[in-house]
Amino acid sequence: MSHPDDTVTISWERSMQGFDPLEWNTLAAGTTPFMRWEWLDLLERSGSVRPETGWLPLHCAVRDEAGLVGAAPLYAKGHGEGEFVYDRLWADLARQLNIEYYPKLVAASPFTPVRGYRFLSRPSFPRRAALHHSMLSGMLQLAQSNNFSGLHALFIQDDFGDQLEQWGMTAWEHQGFIWENPGYADFEDFLATMRSGARTTIRKERKRLAESGVKVEVVEGTQAPEEWFGLMHHYYEDTNDKFGEWGCKYLTREFFLGLADCFRERLAFSAAFENGRDDPVGLALLIHDEGALYGRYWGAAREIPFLHFELCYYAPMEWAIRRSIPRYDPGMGGEHKPRRGFRSLTTRSMHRYIDPVLAKVFTRHIPQLNAIAQEHIQHLEAMCPFKRP
Repeated sequence: MSHPDDTVTISWERSMQGFDPLEWNTLAAGTTPFMRWEWLDLLERSGSVRPETGWLPLHCAVRDEAGLVGAAPLYAKGHGEGEFVYDRLWADLARQLNIEYYPKLVAASPFTPVRGYRFLSRPSFPRRAALHHSMLSGMLQLAQSNNFSGLHALFIQDDFGDQLEQWGMTAWEHQGFIWENPGYADFEDFLATMRSGARTTIRKERKRLAESGVKVEVVEGTQAPEEWFGLMHHYYEDTNDKFGEWGCKYLTREFFLGLADCFRERLAFSAAFENGRDDPVGLALLIHDEGALYGRYWGAAREIPFLHFELCYYAPMEWAIRRSIPRYDPGMGGEHKPRRGFRSLTTRSMHRYIDPVLAKVFTRHIPQLNAIAQEHIQHLEAMCPFKRP
């Protein structure tokens, strides 16, 4: 497929192996670690992303004479699972209207509800907005010609979402969490921004865990023992099993073992140890770059009071403060997060349905759903225990 100025062509790659890693990562500079070639390729090589699990790669590639100028992770989906944008409502509606909802096209980093997806493009390309528009047009043409019900871009970067909205996609708003570090000197400096009741609660939780004989420390991925990667997979599966149908158990053992080979420098483990034991009784896997820390997976050998809060919240916060990391995304869900210093924010997914009836119903009713999401965000914000100005 040709770009309007005929200097580039758009094609669809069935795996990340169709891209040169250096070319891809040059385009992905400044995005989240989950947009890097190594992460996306490992998802495929490990068997976590494959047609049998309902994810068929159809990555967008735009090339000119010099090589790759544009790219985007893209998948044909046979179901709505593993996306963290729960569109069962629209799938049920489509069934009532006798409209085939699956397959659909999904632009996302799989299983990763982290804001920051966008189309990638070479920084020196002179018409990047036009290039992105052509990529969107190509995806919509791909959807129409192959009977996909629509195109869905998940957890998009804010300015890219504005661009997509200008080009006719419709925003569906969701609630997310973020912790911000304006430059705290230490964890106590952070606690000083909170009302006394919240400060007391957090100190008690940390103290009681320590008194139970459990110590938590954050260990760089480059320093983590090999066996932790397999243990992390065990804890990941156990945690997902507890969520039942709301779990997201796609990542294979090979994925976690593969992280040790290709992603160590971007990893950290929040690890919990009992007195006299060398093996962690609990682990949380963290991903980091210069601008943010991301909490991804966690689990423990058994229930230990207050372990989750320390392992997944307080210890990573403290580590981020020491490293001057300005933001920490702890993952989705949990009304206990606002009480521990996490603010609510709006994340967006962008949607375009091919069927005109489904598209009309979606655009008519999405403002009401967005209003409900904003009410929920305001409710959670009211729970934050920060001191009033």
